[in-house]
Amino acid sequence: MAPRADNRLADTPMVPVDCARCGAQVLARKSSWQQTSVQWNADAVARCPELGEAVLRGPFLPGCSRMSEAIRAAAAAGRIPIPADAEPEVATS
Repeated sequence: MAPRADNRLADTPMVPVDCARCGAQVLARKSSWQQTSVQWNADAVARCPELGEAVLRGPFLPGCSRMSEAIRAAAAAGRIPIPADAEPEVATS
């Protein structure tokens, strides 16, 4: 039996998002308000001062808070599609 095709990227594609602070550009995708996938490339990693200051590298790298804010804002503005059947956004304090 052939493996099932993964159509998630066809339904909700990766979208470029820029950081206003350093100009790094990543590809981001949201499956819901709570779940975000981010693809960093070498140029974005090199540009990001927050990643440059991180103590832990590799899979332990926590990410960039400013890029997270940029992704959240892009989703709220409708620039990153979120599936219609996704759970609603949860307010944070």
